[in-house]
Amino acid sequence: MSGRNTVVSSLPARVPLADYEACPVTEVFRRFGDKWTLVTLMLLSQRTHRFNELQHRIEGISQRMLTRTLRGLESDGLVLRTVHPTVPPSVEYSLTLSGRDLLGPISAIATWATTGATAETPG
Repeated sequence: MSGRNTVVSSLPARVPLADYEACPVTEVFRRFGDKWTLVTLMLLSQRTHRFNELQHRIEGISQRMLTRTLRGLESDGLVLRTVHPTVPPSVEYSLTLSGRDLLGPISAIATWATTGATAETPG
């Protein structure tokens, strides 16, 4: 798809479920469609955070959900978890280079959502 093309023209008349599930774009939207991923990424884009700092800055997130969110982002290669050998161990989270690369597209979607999407009227 070219940079100017906004219509996905390569889809068949009927999209097989297996193809949809295997599509990397589907997985990206699934990953960022949850409640906590974007806010976690945005906070980590500002600076490195410790776990408790993140939990205090994200109102309503439980320890379990923050742990799951950070583990998912780490397994996706977007967040780096650094354990410092202190007593007790100190753990910090920061964005990887891939995580930082993702900030541009996220910002573009945010701009579209707050300006472009509201400028159009249906019909």
